[in-house]
Amino acid sequence: MKLKRQKKKNRFTTTYILAGGFLLLIILGTLLLRLPFASATGISVPWSDALFTATTSVCVTGLVTVPTFSTWSFFGQVIILILIQLGGLGVVTFTILFFQIIGKKISLRESQLIKDAYNLDTTNGMGNLVRKIFIGTWIIEGIGALLYCFVFVPEYGVAGIWKSIFNSVSAFCNAGIDILGPSSLIPYQGNVAVNLVTMALIILGGIGFPIWFLTVEKIKTHKKSGISIRRTIKSLPLYAKAVLFMTAVLIFAGALIIFILEFSNERTIGNLPLGKKILAALFQSVTTRTAGFCSIPQSGLRRCTIIVCCILMFIGGSPSGTAGGIKTTTFMILMASMISAVSERSNTEFFNRKINAETVRKATAIFTLNFAVMLASLLAFCAVQPGAFEDCLYEVISAIGTVGLSRDLTSELTLSGKIIIVVTMYLGRIGPISLSLFFNTKKHVNLIQYPEENIPVG
Repeated sequence: MKLKRQKKKNRFTTTYILAGGFLLLIILGTLLLRLPFASATGISVPWSDALFTATTSVCVTGLVTVPTFSTWSFFGQVIILILIQLGGLGVVTFTILFFQIIGKKISLRESQLIKDAYNLDTTNGMGNLVRKIFIGTWIIEGIGALLYCFVFVPEYGVAGIWKSIFNSVSAFCNAGIDILGPSSLIPYQGNVAVNLVTMALIILGGIGFPIWFLTVEKIKTHKKSGISIRRTIKSLPLYAKAVLFMTAVLIFAGALIIFILEFSNERTIGNLPLGKKILAALFQSVTTRTAGFCSIPQSGLRRCTIIVCCILMFIGGSPSGTAGGIKTTTFMILMASMISAVSERSNTEFFNRKINAETVRKATAIFTLNFAVMLASLLAFCAVQPGAFEDCLYEVISAIGTVGLSRDLTSELTLSGKIIIVVTMYLGRIGPISLSLFFNTKKHVNLIQYPEENIPVG
C-alpha cells in the first residue's frame, strides 16, 4: 500500500508543480497589479480586472478587460511583461536558471521536470538546454525589438523603445498584448515591416524550442558535410518534420481560405489593395495560432471565416513552444489516424513512419479533454454572458487556445463571465501539458485481462 501511494505521488509531481507554479504566479501578479502605482491613474483597479490581466499574461492569452496602454502605469506594464515572459517560457525553466546563476547544482528531479515540460527523451544536458533556451529567446526578442524600433521610435519618440521591447516579448511569447493603442495592429495593417516581424516572432515562439536547436544542428551538419538540403530535410526526425509540415500547411492553407472568404468583405479586407489583402489574410492565419494580435477588426469577420479561425485557434501552435491549443502534432496524428482508418490500414502512418498506438491514444485524449472543457466553458459562458452566440464561441475558443482574439466582447464581460474566462484560460494553458505528463509516466500494467468484444461505431 505504501509503495502504491509513493508511485502515485511521483506520478503527479511534475503536473502539480507546473500547475501550481502558474497558479502562484497568477496570484502574485494579481496582488502586484492591484497596487495603486500599477495603475495609470494612481487608483487601484478592481480585483476582477487585476486577476483577469494577471491570468491572461501568465497564460499568454491576450484577452484584456481594460486597455493595457492606458490603464496601467509603466510599473504595471513592466509587471505584465514579466508575467508574459515567465508564463511563456515556464516557471520551472526560470527556477532552474536561477539555480544556475547562484551556483546550485541541478538535481535529477529538476532535470526530470525540464524533460517533462519540454517533452524530451533524455535528462542529459538539462542545464545547457535551459541556458540555450534563454539565450536564444533573448536574442530573438532583442532582434525583434530592434526591428520594431525603426517603426515605433520615429512615431513615438523615446517611448517607442519601450513599446518595441514590449511588443517583441509579447509576440514571441504568443501573448498578443500590446501597448500601442486600442486597435492592436490595425493601424499597421499596411506596414510590411511590422507585419513580417510580428509574424516571424509568433512563428518562432510557437514552433517549439527543440525544433530550433535541431534545425541549427542540421544546418551546421549540412554546411560541414555538403549534404544536399533535400537529404538534410529527410534526415530530420518525424517529430520535427511533423511540426514544420503542419505549421506551413496550417498557415498557408488558413491564409488562402481567409483571403477567399474575406476578399469582398468591406468590414475587413474588402477595401484594401491586393497586396495588403494578401498580407492581412496571412497575418490573420498566423495570429490565430495563439498569438492574439490583429490587423483587421475581428468583429467584422464573416461567419464562415469565424469557423475557420476557431479551428485554427483550437489547434494552436507546436509542443514545447510558447503557443497554446491542442498542438499541431496532435492534430496531425488525429488526421493520420483518420486516414488510416478510412483506408483500412492496420497502422497509423505519417511520412513513411509508423506512429505507435500509445501516441495515438494520447492525441485522442488531449483532443477530447480540450473539446470537453471548451464545450463546458461555452455552456457556462452563454448562460451568464449576454451577446451573440458566435461572439461567445469566439471568446471561449480564444481562451481555451490561449489566443487572445476577441470580437469586442472581452471589455463587456460580466463578473461571472470574467471568472469563467479566467478559469478557461488557466485550463487551456495547463490542460494539454498536464494530460500529456499524466500519460508520460511509467506504464501501468493491467494485472487483470478482460474478454474482448467489438462495439459498432459510425
